[in-house]
Amino acid sequence: MLLGKPTRALAAMLLTLTTGLAHADTDTLQAQVDAIGDTAVVGVLASSTTGAGSHGARAGVADISTGAPVPLDAEFRIGSVTKTFVATVVLQLVGEGRLSLDDTVARWLPGVVDGNGNDGAAITIRQLLEHTSGIPDYTDDLPALASAAGFRANRWRTYLPAQLVSLAMGHPPVFPPGAGASYSNTNYVVLGMIVNRVTGRSWAHEVEARIIGPLGLAHTTVPGPFPFVLGPHVEGYSNFGAGGPIDVTAANPTMFDAAGSMISTAGDLTRFLVALVGGRLLAPTQLAAMETTIVAPQLAALWPGARYGLGLGWFPLSCGGGYFGHPGDVPGYHTWDAVSPRGGRALVVLVTGDGDERTQPAVNALVDHQLCAAE
Repeated sequence: MLLGKPTRALAAMLLTLTTGLAHADTDTLQAQVDAIGDTAVVGVLASSTTGAGSHGARAGVADISTGAPVPLDAEFRIGSVTKTFVATVVLQLVGEGRLSLDDTVARWLPGVVDGNGNDGAAITIRQLLEHTSGIPDYTDDLPALASAAGFRANRWRTYLPAQLVSLAMGHPPVFPPGAGASYSNTNYVVLGMIVNRVTGRSWAHEVEARIIGPLGLAHTTVPGPFPFVLGPHVEGYSNFGAGGPIDVTAANPTMFDAAGSMISTAGDLTRFLVALVGGRLLAPTQLAAMETTIVAPQLAALWPGARYGLGLGWFPLSCGGGYFGHPGDVPGYHTWDAVSPRGGRALVVLVTGDGDERTQPAVNALVDHQLCAAE
């Protein structure tokens, strides 16, 4: 009995201390989100998760016309974060012995990557995953990304994957396969086609069956040609480099296909990332392959020291070490996710609108501070 009161007092003290730290952490996150909000963006959402739970912060508005606040559970277009989902499926198939990282594109898709010096017989699945294939990026020829007028004229257009790859085949390779690293969305459209050829089902079906369903990602979807974002969401805005922002939320996602068409939430992305680095989705050999990185010059221009693995990037922290994640950009939406190598801390940041030269450094600072504070 003599231990009872001191124990209760200690518990109360620890609860007070923990609550105070949680409030301080939340206040810091909000201040950093506000700093991003001051960089000519429309809306900001950030979610920070540790073993003790999650907290979020927001700034700006979800909709310019109504002034509604950004929902903490907002659904949004995740852009190239889709690539991490697709890469996970590809590596699962490797683990099942259904394909090899050393298989050539031509083995599975004869004649698809061909012309103007492009040769699918010389390009491996590993090179697609890590962007060392030299295949040109089809998005450079996508009218909907060129201007506001191009977006309006093409926003409802449906593309087949082969049509997107054909756009890229109109150009010579950036370099011979394996001779360099150049980020290309075409790589992942081709990977989606390979998943279809190997399994007999679409990459979307495989992502849903292998990742979304098992992890219970109730707000993560592969929309196909459906152009709208349902449920609580944030509107996407872009000025395409000139003029005022226009609402680009509604658009046919087939223009991004396996390179960037998915929709999710901060909570679902966190669950996915933690499961991925925690070994719940890939066997150790395949996870190690995914996390083996090379220098990524285009990413390093925005995130100094960045490297790229197989559908997953690695980024250094100012306090030492680094984290895994993947940026995601489609018109109107910029997504950044980050997870510590052991999965003990995860962050998701969403920005709507184009922002300015201060936006990415402010996002980088938030991620760096939050992850370093957890170390």
